[in-house]
Amino acid sequence: MKAIVFDTFGGTEVLHEAEIETPRPGPGQVRVRIHAVGVNPVDGKIRSGAMESIFPTTLPAVPGGEIAGTVDAVGEGVDGLKVGDEVLGWSETGSYAEYAVADATVLARKPAALDWTRAAALPVASDGAERVLDLLDVKAGETLLIHGAAGALGTVAVQLAVARGARVIGTAGPANQEYLTSLGATALVYGDGLPERVRAVAPQGVDAVFDAAGKGALEDSITLRGSTDRIVTTADFRARELGVVFAEGPQRRSASRLAELARQAADGELVITVGTTFPLADAAEAQRSSDGGHGRGKLVLTVA
Repeated sequence: MKAIVFDTFGGTEVLHEAEIETPRPGPGQVRVRIHAVGVNPVDGKIRSGAMESIFPTTLPAVPGGEIAGTVDAVGEGVDGLKVGDEVLGWSETGSYAEYAVADATVLARKPAALDWTRAAALPVASDGAERVLDLLDVKAGETLLIHGAAGALGTVAVQLAVARGARVIGTAGPANQEYLTSLGATALVYGDGLPERVRAVAPQGVDAVFDAAGKGALEDSITLRGSTDRIVTTADFRARELGVVFAEGPQRRSASRLAELARQAADGELVITVGTTFPLADAAEAQRSSDGGHGRGKLVLTVA
């Protein structure tokens, strides 16, 4: 099968297309013929070697772990999924490929009304957003500040926090202010003078901060909170030196919760925004865009 592979750690130039053996599902697993793949910032961090202490990687490796596709082989002991089922979720093998193997228990059926690209954009963002909101213990009536609110993770986090009854202040670039407002957030432009802008719209202060941007917003967050309490980042590796929690714990990967959010996305109750799609062969270009902080929504690879 065709796959994107890296044989050494480095920049996006280490990614290349290769023919590798098609994986076979083991007990409790299925093989998925991939139609779309979510591109996540962590993919580039693993490729560069920056995540070796958290996600040790055996080279050569295929990046990725977020998939949407059709079940085409079923291992022993699998109940509830069969060949031909359309699914989304997480893979056990690298997902920048034509096929991947997945644990059957972390796959949800794809609603017919949910297209492949939005399906591939949902698992990591929804899981990560809910995990951080729970870490922050966000409650109804509280004010949550989200940095990078227009990205894939931020887009979902804004909506899930609003659904909890929280007031959300989201930061993003000028082009994404109306977009954030449409999601239910109070939109602010990031950058110099941010604490003053936040205080202008939330004079009572903010109860918690979710940094999904990793662009130097932690100092402003600490200033606004008056401490490092209830600040979580998923993107800024300076977290430990600043005394801030870096959300690096295990993903929950709940198939039942993913199925519910996929239903909401299919019904238009949950906005899932795909920023740019790339063919599998252009995975290096997609990761360059991701590494540079591409802006609104999720980057997705499509597999012919």
